[in-house]
Amino acid sequence: MGLTQLTLAVAGSTLLALAAFTPAYAAPIKNVVIVHGALADGSGWRKVHDLLKQKGYKVTIVQPPMTSLQDDVRATRRILDLQQGPSLLVGHSYGGMIVTEAGNADNVAGLVYIAAFQPDAGETLLDLAGKIPAATKGIMATSDEYLYLDPKVYAADFAADVPAAEAEFMAASQVFPSKAAFETKVTTPAWKSKKSWALVATDDRAISPDLMRMMARRAESETVEVKASHAVFMSKPDAVATLIEDAAKALTK
Repeated sequence: MGLTQLTLAVAGSTLLALAAFTPAYAAPIKNVVIVHGALADGSGWRKVHDLLKQKGYKVTIVQPPMTSLQDDVRATRRILDLQQGPSLLVGHSYGGMIVTEAGNADNVAGLVYIAAFQPDAGETLLDLAGKIPAATKGIMATSDEYLYLDPKVYAADFAADVPAAEAEFMAASQVFPSKAAFETKVTTPAWKSKKSWALVATDDRAISPDLMRMMARRAESETVEVKASHAVFMSKPDAVATLIEDAAKALTK
């Protein structure tokens, strides 16, 4: 190797070493974009929204149409495009499928999965749910192949630690996802190129906690466990907001 080549090699190694110690984002990440899951809407995230807003974060809740995974990813990208600066992208339940694809947007700094699916390439939600089935047996289908949770078991299987009146209203106002959305394969998981965090709700009956643990290990997500139902964002908003804030801070260190 000549002197010039050696000099370039050393310089390149030095730059790589410096890059390893340089934060991805010099300024704090203040945009939080949340994608709710199926069988509920974004209004349940009000407490988390308010807690983060008090800490100085700009929080936006995506209301995906639930007509197809592609439509839901587009709805999320639409909101991401409106953000000024990098965003932390958060997904709950089926929202985890959405953020896994939408998270490939350039302005997404990292991903947070809250009691959510974390698919790998080629996996569908139904594939994952079949690996370690959830406790609930109440998922029903309409004649045009949209899915819902039987209101008779909604409180017990989705929101057991939420006040009864709220759980009853959630059952009556649930958002029906298309079965097709649950059958669509993820192509490019953003967690393979971006840092991720995961919250496992240990009393979850809508997604098996063991499945959540498996997916989080596979994605090498930083993981916390919270004793809560699938509606952890409502019953334990402080724990959810804390994990989101920790993730935002970690990405600027």
